[in-house]
Amino acid sequence: QVQLVESGGGLVQAGESLRLSCIASGSFRSINYMRWYRQAPGKERELVAGISSGGNTNYADSVKGRFTISLDNAKNTVYLQMNSLKPEDTAVYYCNANIRISRWPGYSDLEVWGQGTLVTVSS
Repeated sequence: QVQLVESGGGLVQAGESLRLSCIASGSFRSINYMRWYRQAPGKERELVAGISSGGNTNYADSVKGRFTISLDNAKNTVYLQMNSLKPEDTAVYYCNANIRISRWPGYSDLEVWGQGTLVTVSS
């Protein structure tokens, strides 16, 4: 079984920073990419940022210049550094990963989700 565990959410004031972490654990061969999504109350889940194992990144327009995603391959951990937070960033943040596992006679790519961590930004 492969699991993702997020941490780092909390309550902050507008303009402050938070860093989210997501650790992948279990038995797997490699990580193809990891992403952060968020879902605000009454809204659909949206992609915030993504990073490939090679370090290529992409961001939602709403967070460009404020958020930074990074991946520590040795620790199987993805981070989301969130600066200059705004009330509209308030949401449950979910970690998502596409992970390669061994499956006879070769391999299989598995999509995994974390349980989510709440970020609340007060004005």
